[in-house]
Order: sequence, then C-alpha cells, then structure tokens
Amino acid sequence: MKHRIKTLVLAIAALVLIAMPVLHMNLGLPNDGESSLKQTERRAYDMQKAGYGDGVNATLVVLAKTDDAAKASHAGDQIKQLKNVANVTPAMPGKSGKYYLLAVTPKTDANDPKTKKLVTDIRDLSVKKTQASLMVTGATAINVDVTDAIASAIPKFALLIIAFAFILLMMAFRSILIPLVAVAGFGLSLCATLGAVVWIVQDGNMLDFFQIPSKASLLAFMPVLVIGIMFGLAMDYEIFLVSRIREEYNRTKDTTHSVIVGLQENGTVVFAAIVIMASVFAGFIFSPEGIIKSIGLSFTFGVIFDALIVRMIIVPAAIALFGKANWYLPKWLDKIVPQLHVD
Repeated sequence: MKHRIKTLVLAIAALVLIAMPVLHMNLGLPNDGESSLKQTERRAYDMQKAGYGDGVNATLVVLAKTDDAAKASHAGDQIKQLKNVANVTPAMPGKSGKYYLLAVTPKTDANDPKTKKLVTDIRDLSVKKTQASLMVTGATAINVDVTDAIASAIPKFALLIIAFAFILLMMAFRSILIPLVAVAGFGLSLCATLGAVVWIVQDGNMLDFFQIPSKASLLAFMPVLVIGIMFGLAMDYEIFLVSRIREEYNRTKDTTHSVIVGLQENGTVVFAAIVIMASVFAGFIFSPEGIIKSIGLSFTFGVIFDALIVRMIIVPAAIALFGKANWYLPKWLDKIVPQLHVD
C-alpha cells in the first residue's frame, strides 16, 4: 500500500514485456513433426524431411477447372513462379476432361506461415493470369482454413466473455472502475500467458529445460481453452477478494485499511488456491507429448500471471490508488442496472 504506484507500474510493465512475443504468434494443428523423438512417426517424419525437403508432408492439392490441357499446364507454370514453391506435378486430367489435378509441394512445413501464405497466393491467382479457375484442398489447406477460422473467432469470443463479465461485476460491486480494472487485467494476463508460451514453444527457448521435442506452432484451440478456463478462475478470485474489500470499506470508509484487511483475510485463501491450481496444471508439463506440455505451460502461466500478479497485486494496488472513485456508479446507471448480491 505504501508503494502502490510503483507496484502497479512495475507489475503492468512486467506483464507487457512478457506479452510481447504474442505479436508473432503462429497457430496451427499438430503433426508428426511435433511428436516425441522416441516415437517412430517422428523419426519417419524427420527422415522424409531430410530426404525430400521440409514441405514433403505439406503437399497442396490444386484443382484447375478448364477443358484445355495447355491451359492447365500454363496454370502449373504460374504456380511455379510463386514464392515458396518447391515442386509442381504435371496436370493430370479427370475423366470428364473438364478438371485437372496438380500437386504443389511447398518449401516449408504445414504450419509454417509461408505455407499458409502460399495457399492464399494460389487462391488469389486470377483466372485471366492462369487461364483456369484454381481451387486448393488437401490436408494442409484444410488445416490452414480451420486454423484461420478459429483465429478469426477468438477476438469475438474473448470480447463477448469480457463484456458479459464487465456487466456482472458492475452489478455486483456497483462500480465502473472495479470491473474495468478486472477485465483489463485479464486481457493483459492472457496476452502475457500466450506470449510466454510463444517464447518457449514457438521461438524455441528453454526447450531442453521443459523437455519439449522441438519448436512448434501453438495449437489452434489453445487460446480458446486458455480464455475459457482462466477467465473462470480469474473472476472467482476477483469476486472472492474484492467482495471482502468492499464489505470492509462499507463499514469503515477507509480504502487502504479495507484493502489490507481483504488481503489478510481472503488473500491467504486466494494464494493457497493459486499454489494448488498452479501445481495441478504444472503436472501436465511432465507429459511426453509436446501438445500436452504446451497446454500445461499455458495454464500454469495463466494462474501465476492472472491470479498472482493481477488479482493479488494489480487489483489491490489499483483499488488503493483510486480510493472512493472505485465505488462510483452514475445515478442514472444505478437505476438501470439490477441489484446483484454476491452472497
């Protein structure tokens, strides 16, 4: 409480710094290249990669809609000119003679951003340039589409949950600042959690320490799992701690005293919950599967960053700093918002 401003700034700065790698987060779906080195599928994957190139397991199936073999061959020549293309097979005609099949092998593996861009580049080739309508499919293209669909839905999913939580917290605490700090803190801890996992799993730092087989993209569903599970824990800790602070403030009207009492009485329980949950999630880090390890890391970091740094440091420091303003709610809004008693 004595150093509330310094504490607040230091905690926020630390989370922002840890969150920086999230700016280049690459989502994908798992393949054999992310399995343990002890498994035969991983060894076979590495042998194929060494013998035929990184893109051997990321072949794209391109269907050219045209009834002219020359035009189909021209389309293949246009694809060869794109960046990151290792090989294009000759166009193979279908029974009807109206479609031709081409297999495109990229220079990079399936989850590499360059491979994802190649899928888009092929689809963006105009009919005028290729003289044929091109459609891209195959396992790699499908995985790219699924990943893109999930990635585009994540912001909407997060905003919907955060908006709903803001309204509920405003109803419970009759405040604007308390729910604002709560949801902003969650957004910051979420970015820090994903940033830490990106730095380790995707960028390849401390792989030996965590016994992760190799660098890999993040599982496409991971942000959804982290948002859903960690947000529930974060709001539980928020309500449990702040409700006691508000109860004491209603009795004494002393903000600093109320924060200290809330941390002394309910903060110890929250801290015990942090230790328990972090220990449970950390157990998944010892799994031999790289995907399970990354999920365990994300949940462990999530508990530490949100419950410990946000709920136990940033939120109390912010409440102590804002004082009476914490409990301000405009009269017109107070009449509209239903009363919600935490107990």
